[in-house]
Amino acid sequence: MNLSLSRRGATALLLLAAVSLTTAGCAGRRKEAFLHDKAREHVYRKPIAEVWPQALALIKEKGFSLRGGKEGFEVQTEFKMAGAPSSLGTTWEAYLIRGIQKGPGQCSIEYWKRISTESRPADNTTGRTNEVNDSGPRTDTGNFNREEELEWELIQRIDTDSASALKAQAETIQ
Repeated sequence: MNLSLSRRGATALLLLAAVSLTTAGCAGRRKEAFLHDKAREHVYRKPIAEVWPQALALIKEKGFSLRGGKEGFEVQTEFKMAGAPSSLGTTWEAYLIRGIQKGPGQCSIEYWKRISTESRPADNTTGRTNEVNDSGPRTDTGNFNREEELEWELIQRIDTDSASALKAQAETIQ
């Protein structure tokens, strides 16, 4: 047996496996992006009064508490720590949830995520380290970004027919 031929064969198999995994990963990301785009555009064929309580229940299940009044179909959450505090800083998240009436018996729900980072001050010169609770200035970008993952989760919960149809469409993506 020629050693160089077996090495070439092994190399070819490794290359083929790497290409297959990369392609599969790309297809998975394309399917996920497709579902998130559809979640962003989704219109429920239900009255907003029926969908809204379930939209709020989903965010509460994620451990967020609602802030302020609950008039209308827009509410913000309190900031919640995302992960453990660290010497590099602590990240906090909050949400703005909007319910939009699209017509008689139709609505859409939008989740907007806001991230804030609180940095820990440097240790002082007395040799005493700062406690994790000694918070530093909070950097808040003030930007809200759509959270399509939550929107997709809500569709799967309350509009199962649409979710099944979208999953079937996503499976055709290569």
